[in-house]
Amino acid sequence: MSTSTMPPTDAWSMLVHANGVVQGVMILLALASFATWTILLAKSWELRGFRRRVEDAGDYLEQSSVLPVSASLPPGVVQSLVEAAWSERRHSAGLRERVGIKERTASRLASVERAWVRKLRHGTALLATIGSTAPFVGLFGTVWGIMNSFTGIAKAHTTSLAVVAPGIAEALMATAIGLVAAIPAVVIYNHFTRSVGALRAAIADLSARVLELVSRDLDRQHESPDAFAQRRREATP
Repeated sequence: MSTSTMPPTDAWSMLVHANGVVQGVMILLALASFATWTILLAKSWELRGFRRRVEDAGDYLEQSSVLPVSASLPPGVVQSLVEAAWSERRHSAGLRERVGIKERTASRLASVERAWVRKLRHGTALLATIGSTAPFVGLFGTVWGIMNSFTGIAKAHTTSLAVVAPGIAEALMATAIGLVAAIPAVVIYNHFTRSVGALRAAIADLSARVLELVSRDLDRQHESPDAFAQRRREATP
């Protein structure tokens, strides 16, 4: 066989000369791989900034002796937790049962925790979807390509390897691209799962600290209003 009639052997040429369905599968998998790396960059930046803010907030709450005013805090998870605590304090104004106030505050804080964890997980579900479906999408392209190769054999009335090899190579390339898309998606998804789990524990620590401040404020209710107001002014930046 002359060099001019040799079938394409490099990846790009096989993609260009592949069957339309196989081409569609490869393009779809390439887009899935692009989405995976985009999520990696965007989510890593988001979680890194969130982790830094949580650490700063933890240091601030450790230095507080009373529950700060939410308006004095920067927007974020701590402001949400403190606002939830103050909201319950306002709704419970006039009630004498301190245990009930603490329980309702804890329930509100748990709700805020779950909301922030859902926000942190946003986008990672796509990684799980890509990781679980990309190999099967690639396999579909492989099966279709092999079927197309057998059809070519029947039309050419020959079993020559030169006739069947290009189609089979294109088909196997679809499986390879499926694995290239799926493996990083699974690894990155597991990485983000661990990162979000660590941040969830950090949020729970912040929530516990806010609840401690609420409990401490309730126990100080025997103080005179002026003394309590002075203490709060000293704790508010």
